[in-house]
Amino acid sequence: MSEFLELETQDGVRMTWNVIPGTKQDAANCVVPVSAIYTPLKPNSDIPVLPYAPLCCRICRSILNPFSMVDFNSKLWLCPFCFHRNHFPQQYSTVSPTNLPAELFSKFSTVEYMATAETGPVSPPVFLFVVDTCMIEEEVGFLKFALAQAVELLPDQSLVGFITFGTYVQVHELGFGLLPKSYVFRGTKEVTKDQILEQMGFFAGKTKPTTGVIAGARDGLSAESIARFLLPASECEFMVNSVIEELQKDPWPVSADQRASRCTGAALSIAAGLLGVCVPGSGARIMAFIGGPSTEGPGCIISKPLSEPIRSHKDLDKGSAPLYNKAVKFYEEIANQLVHQGHVLDLFACALDQVGVAEMKVAVERTGGIVVLAESFGHSVFKDSLRRIFQSSDNDLGLSFNGIFEVNCSKDVKIQGIIGPCTSLEKKSPLSSDTVVGQGNTSAWKMCGLDRKTSLCLVFDIVRKDAPETLDQSKNEFYFQFLTYYQHHDGQMRLRSTTLLRRWVAGFGSVQELITGFDQEAAAVMARLVSFKMEAEVDFDPVRWLDRALISVCSKFGDYQKETPSSFSLSPRISIFPQFIFNLRRSQFVQVFNNSPDETAYFRMMLNRENVANTVVMIQPSLISYSFQSDPEPVLLDVTAIAADRILLLDSYFTVVIFHGITIAQWRKAGYQDQEGHEVFAQLLQAPQVDAGTVIKERFPVPRLVVCDQYGSQARFLLAKLNPSVTYNSDNPPPAGGDVIFTDDASFQVFMDHLQRLAVQ
Repeated sequence: MSEFLELETQDGVRMTWNVIPGTKQDAANCVVPVSAIYTPLKPNSDIPVLPYAPLCCRICRSILNPFSMVDFNSKLWLCPFCFHRNHFPQQYSTVSPTNLPAELFSKFSTVEYMATAETGPVSPPVFLFVVDTCMIEEEVGFLKFALAQAVELLPDQSLVGFITFGTYVQVHELGFGLLPKSYVFRGTKEVTKDQILEQMGFFAGKTKPTTGVIAGARDGLSAESIARFLLPASECEFMVNSVIEELQKDPWPVSADQRASRCTGAALSIAAGLLGVCVPGSGARIMAFIGGPSTEGPGCIISKPLSEPIRSHKDLDKGSAPLYNKAVKFYEEIANQLVHQGHVLDLFACALDQVGVAEMKVAVERTGGIVVLAESFGHSVFKDSLRRIFQSSDNDLGLSFNGIFEVNCSKDVKIQGIIGPCTSLEKKSPLSSDTVVGQGNTSAWKMCGLDRKTSLCLVFDIVRKDAPETLDQSKNEFYFQFLTYYQHHDGQMRLRSTTLLRRWVAGFGSVQELITGFDQEAAAVMARLVSFKMEAEVDFDPVRWLDRALISVCSKFGDYQKETPSSFSLSPRISIFPQFIFNLRRSQFVQVFNNSPDETAYFRMMLNRENVANTVVMIQPSLISYSFQSDPEPVLLDVTAIAADRILLLDSYFTVVIFHGITIAQWRKAGYQDQEGHEVFAQLLQAPQVDAGTVIKERFPVPRLVVCDQYGSQARFLLAKLNPSVTYNSDNPPPAGGDVIFTDDASFQVFMDHLQRLAVQ
C-alpha cells in the first residue's frame, strides 16, 4: 500500500489497477473497472513551476514529458502517445543528456506551467452573495454575523455583489454610495439577460448596440455600469456592511398554516444573468445562503400549505413528487448557463427542513461548487466552514477558477467518462468510449471551480481484443496524461501536466501480477459507481450489484479448493476489499432509509469530490480507543470495541464522535478530573478532544462534533456505524461493560461465511 501512497504524493493519482489487464475480456473479468482518482491541484512543494509555455506534440497535442524519447543529435522528440517525431524549437537548442529541461527529468512526472505576461491582465475573483431572508429573526441574526466576518476576510482586489430574496428579489446597487438602493424583481417568473440589461439601467443615457453579444467590459458594457453592482472589496466594505446590518426578516406576512414565499430559483437565475452580463469568462462564484424550501416561481420544490409534506425518497421512487422533475430541469438550465459563463454555484443550506439540495445538486456539481449542509446558520458546521473558505492558512482551500481538464491515453485505452465535479465539453475524439459513465462522450471537461482537494474519478475502457503472442517488454506499456488549465487563486492562468506510465499484463499467468498492482483503497471507485448507477438507472438494486461484484472478485483472485469454503483465503493485497464492500452496503450512500433526499444528495456530492483517503473514511470510519491500559490505538469497527473504562473516537468524515464508556462518564460527572491526584484521568479525557480538534481543523466542510456517553441518546451516532457482532438475539453475550446492537442486520462474520460459500462454487 505504501508505494501507492508515494505515487499519490508525487502525482495526486490513485489507480485501482496499477498493473493493467491487457485485453477487454481480462478487464471485464477483473470486475473492478480500470480507473483513477486524480486530484488535479494536490499541493506538492516539489512540483516545479516553469515560467514558459509547454511544448506540444503537433499531432495529438500531448505535452513533452519524461517518457518522451529524445534524439539529442537531430533535436527531435518522440511522442509516447501517437509516436510522432517532433522538432525542438529554437529555445531548446542547447538540450543535451547533461542539460535537460525540467519536464524531461524522470522525477518530474507532474509539472506546472505559468502563463507569461503576454497572456493578458490578471482578472480578480468575483463573489456574488445571494441571501435568503425568509427565516426567523434569530437565524437572520446568525447569518448577518457570519456574513460580516466573511466580508472582512475577502481579498481586497476581489469584486463583490449582493442579492437578497424572499417573496421578491432585490439586487443591491453597491456603487450608489449616497443611500441604499436596489432593483426589485418579482419572484414568480424568470428574468432574461435582456431584461436585466434593460431594467437595471445598464444603457441609461447611452445607445444600446444593435448587433453582437453584450457581455462584460470588452463587449458593449462600460466599466462604470458594471461597477454599480460589482465593486472591489476594499472600496465597498462600508456599503456591504450597511446592507448586511440592515438585513431583516422578509416583511411579507405568512399565515400560520403556510410556508413563506421563497423564490430561490428566480434569485439564482438573476444572479447567473447578472454575472453573465458583467463578467463572463472570468472566475466568479455565486454563494447562495438558503434557509428553507423554494415555494414560489421557477425551481420551486413544494407548495405553500404546510399540510403538504416535503418530498421523501419514497415519493421520488413512486413518482409522486410532481414538482421534482420540473425543478431539476430548471437547475440543469442554470448549470448549462453557468458552465458556459465559467461561473460557480456554492450552496450553504442551513435549516431543519429540506431546502432543495437534491434539485440543485446538478447545478452545484457541474460547476464544481462547494456545498455545506447544517441545521442552523448558528451551527459551528456552517460558521467554521464559511470562515475556512476565505481564511489564509496551511489548510486553506486554494480556490481556483475556470479550469479545463483534458486526457490523453495510449491507443488501446479509451475513456468512458468522469464521475465528479465537472461538465463534459462534448469534445468527441478517438479517445471517447461508446460506453458512457458519468460525464462522458468527450476527452475534455470544464471545471468552473476547483480547489486543492477536488478529486475526479476517471473510468477507462481497455479496447484491445487480443493480447499479442509474444510480450515485448517495451511495448506492454500504457501512458496516461492529465492536463489541467486553470486560473490560480492569485489570478494567473496555469497548466498542470501529469504523465503516468503503467504496465499491462494478459493471459493465464497474469493473476498474481494483477493482485500485486491492486490498490484496495482506490477501489473506493465502487462507491462512486454505485451512487451514479442508483441515480441514473431505473430499478437498480445496489446491494445485489455490489454482492455480485464482490463474489466475482473473490472467485477470480481467491485461493481455494472447489466446493470447500473452509479452504478459501485472500492475498493481503486484496483482503480488506470484502470488509470495505460490507461497510459500503450499510453506508448512507446505498441505504437511503432514514435520510432525506437532500441529505443523500449532499453525501453523494461530497463522495464524488473527495480523494481516496477521505472517501475510505466516509465508507469505513476510523475508530481509536483511549484507555488507562495503553496508548491510543486503532480498534476494529465492531461493537466489541465498547468497554465501560474506554473512550472511543469515531471519525466518519461528516461526524466526529467522542464516546465515553459508562464508568468514564460517571467519573467525569463526579468531577474527578478536577481533583488532585487524578491528573492521569484528566489527560485521558483531554486526549480524544485534542485529536478530534486536529481532524476538524484539517477538514472541509467542518464535521459535526458529537460528545456522548454509553447508553445515552446520542450514542446512536457510534452504534449505527459498528459491525453488529453482538445483537439482542446473539448466542454470545457482550463482555462486562460492553454493549449490544438492536438490529437484524447480518454481522461481518456471517457476511464472510456466505461470501466464502458462494465464491468457491
